[in-house]
Amino acid sequence: MLQTTLPLLTRRGDTIRYDREHGVVLVLDRRCYPHDTVFVRCSDLDAVATAITDMIVQGGPPLAYVAGYGLALVARLSAHERRETQRAALQHAATLLRATRPTADDLHAVVGHALHVAETALAQGMPAETAIADGVDAQVARGDTVAERCGRHAAHLIPDGAAILTHCFAGAALNWMLYTAACEQGKTIQLYPTETRPYLQGARLTSHQAQQLGLKVTLLTDNMPGHCFQRGLFQVYVTAADRIAMDGSIANKVGTYQYAVLAARHQVPFYVLGYDGPDPATPDAAAIPIEERNPSEVLMCAGVRTAPEGIGAFYPAFDVTPSELITAISTDQGVFAPADIYTYDQHAP
Repeated sequence: MLQTTLPLLTRRGDTIRYDREHGVVLVLDRRCYPHDTVFVRCSDLDAVATAITDMIVQGGPPLAYVAGYGLALVARLSAHERRETQRAALQHAATLLRATRPTADDLHAVVGHALHVAETALAQGMPAETAIADGVDAQVARGDTVAERCGRHAAHLIPDGAAILTHCFAGAALNWMLYTAACEQGKTIQLYPTETRPYLQGARLTSHQAQQLGLKVTLLTDNMPGHCFQRGLFQVYVTAADRIAMDGSIANKVGTYQYAVLAARHQVPFYVLGYDGPDPATPDAAAIPIEERNPSEVLMCAGVRTAPEGIGAFYPAFDVTPSELITAISTDQGVFAPADIYTYDQHAP
């Protein structure tokens, strides 16, 4: 039965929060969810950085907001120091947090904005903690609006009766796309998420969120989509993007590119949930840094070692899909052809 309420991961404020009274960043542990709903309490900079690097928080916007709240926490812990010392502490924290996940551009934007807000507050003799926390709260609210608009625009691209392949967890915009298409527009759709090794975001997060909406969900291992494309099982392929370059290429969870090649081979449209558009500082695919995570993570699955001792592993966390393999990019400002995504800012209200 289709649902009228949205799943937990739709609104970021339900999973991430800065507790101003106690000075802690509260983060839903996505490694455990949905089997356990556990919130981690981060009370210092190292704990915030660990929450990001160890995948307690996942997804470009959510991890960026956690980093922003981390700067508010640093401002609180250094509030008794001289202004110059506070600035130095915030600059150090920003450098450390930016380095935690280099591919996602939201992280750099949110941290940069938080630093600017802090500098303004310090120059005016105001508490930097409050200014940063207020600023990140506003960005969370804006991000939720962006996700809803992006997902609603994308819903119009989904035909009735579609079987949709998706990879990893495409975030709040995916929830809004599915909710709009199925629950509001009345379309019959079913979702085929890939497991997404090694953290199984597709198996746990995507599957659970779609199930909460009442959709039919069929899970695939990461090596099944080729066979399924060949059988004509999918009508649409949809993912998010951790970074969009001005030339229309995207970086997303590793594996996205290979499914895009298959989609093009079998004439299945590939739609990208592009949230708030491209990163103006990233001109093309070559400018996107690809994070390489600890290869030992590949040797594990769901916390259990699956590979023999003594072998090597390789774990690039993202890959890049060129624009010619993408059919359209949905954003909060509407749907763009990849070649036109550079005009995104021209459509802003």
